Amino acid sequence: MDDVDAVTRAVLTASRLLVAVSARSLAAVEDRVTLPQFRLLVVLCTRGPAKLVVLADRLGVNPSTAMRMIDRLIAAGLADRQTNPANRRETALRVTDEGRRLVDEVTASRRQEIAAIVERLAPEQRSVLIDALTAFTEAAGEPAVLDGDAGLHPLGWLEGP
Repeated sequence: MDDVDAVTRAVLTASRLLVAVSARSLAAVEDRVTLPQFRLLVVLCTRGPAKLVVLADRLGVNPSTAMRMIDRLIAAGLADRQTNPANRRETALRVTDEGRRLVDEVTASRRQEIAAIVERLAPEQRSVLIDALTAFTEAAGEPAVLDGDAGLHPLGWLEGP
């Protein structure tokens, strides 16, 4: 087996673990939001208020799908509509304080579980992991999360596929 296959297998295994960690962090709020609705909240938290068409584009879904999701989030008190004072025909969709708290809660849970796993590694393993993951994400063109921005991209998904 060549090294590309070995690395691919290791990344797929790590990916399975990270998906499981993300799923567990969402399990605590699954009675309130679905994964697609949570993704919408993440986009609103990271990118700010947006018109429906822009939001649908960022999520890579049809506007009608985005509208159904946002309607459910509004009913749950996690998002709302805001009329543009400069053009009363325009409506921006935004996350509420409660919606932001929900995203922060899920993100903190995920971060805590990942930190517990990392703490089990020896310091030299952590250093190697930092280098390897940095190289991997740079090769994919993924922007780095800076120390002060730990919650900036809680689950990725900034733009559509």
